[in-house]
Amino acid sequence: MNNEDHPRDEEAARVVFVSGPSGAGRSTAIKALEDLGFETIDNLPLSLLPRLLDGPPPSRPLALGTDPRNRDYSAQAVIAAVDRLTADPDILADLVYLDCATEVLVRRYSETRRRHPLAPEDRPILGIELEQDLLAPVRARAGILIDTSEMTPHDLRAEVQRWFAPDGQTLALSVQSFSYKRGLPTGADLVFDCRFLRNPYWNPDLRSLDGRDGPVVDYITDDPRFHAFLEQVTTLVETLLPAYQDEGKAHLTVAFGCTGGQHRSVAVTEKLAAHLARAGWQVSKRHREIERRGATRAP
Repeated sequence: MNNEDHPRDEEAARVVFVSGPSGAGRSTAIKALEDLGFETIDNLPLSLLPRLLDGPPPSRPLALGTDPRNRDYSAQAVIAAVDRLTADPDILADLVYLDCATEVLVRRYSETRRRHPLAPEDRPILGIELEQDLLAPVRARAGILIDTSEMTPHDLRAEVQRWFAPDGQTLALSVQSFSYKRGLPTGADLVFDCRFLRNPYWNPDLRSLDGRDGPVVDYITDDPRFHAFLEQVTTLVETLLPAYQDEGKAHLTVAFGCTGGQHRSVAVTEKLAAHLARAGWQVSKRHREIERRGATRAP
């Protein structure tokens, strides 16, 4: 594995080519890059590559999977594209090659009982060797070489993250508030019930406000149970986040519910989201019931 770190220009647009023999984990690497915010295109016909790269540099990092199975595949064309982008000072280009021992590829094909795409009517070893010959120039040109022979999919995702998210921030968080009367949010991973807290709805002066307003926040936080609840939820979430990240999870939704989704759940959502953001996590907020009423406000 090539582990030499080299300086990165944070202002340059990023284009990453991902190549390697079938069965070495290219699809897993492409999905890992997608979870890191890359726009990904797999199995791109090389004849379309010039049209894709012409024009201004991409606004988002771009990951391109190249596959010898395409009828117009050419290792020389892939290398030429990488060299062209490398010469552009506005683009940071990388060629990632996922290598794998021949005997491991044979075993993987045997375990999955799949036919090799380059030898569908013959033994997988013939297709594997043919593909390795086709890819030899690409392997020699690669700036990042990852040997997946002893890697699990989780190991490979972690290695991709090490190269392309060196700060370790790979988990996007969404913290949401909702009303139990309208049901749980779709896709919520962790759900907490705030209906035991003091309800500002019964205070006429607070009823028309929501959990982002100071008087409502003060009213809720005066509940003697509030701080212990928030502290324990925060500790639990902060304990789980690194574990979810290690498992390769890309998105996590934490939801707080109350009766109307206007006061208590909103206030707790604001508190937790602010704490996690200060801790360095990538956090977005959503107040479902307030959005439905069209009452969202700019932060």
